[in-house]
Amino acid sequence: MSSNKAFSAERALTAFAGLMTLLSVALTVWVHPNFVWLTVFVGANLFQQSYTGFCPAMIVLRKVFGFKTERELATHI
Repeated sequence: MSSNKAFSAERALTAFAGLMTLLSVALTVWVHPNFVWLTVFVGANLFQQSYTGFCPAMIVLRKVFGFKTERELATHI
């Protein structure tokens, strides 16, 4: 990634999903086995998002953190 390219909402969502997956696995191993359900939730959410295009985390990333989509960034330049 070049230094002048903004971090898009799609990339932020992918990074967030990866972080949550790794965190949930670590919590499962070192805290309590029931944290595996967080891993299941993240995976199920990614699966449904691939079909519906809807992801609650994307709403948070856009409204709270101000990330812009790839399309918005492309038309802004």
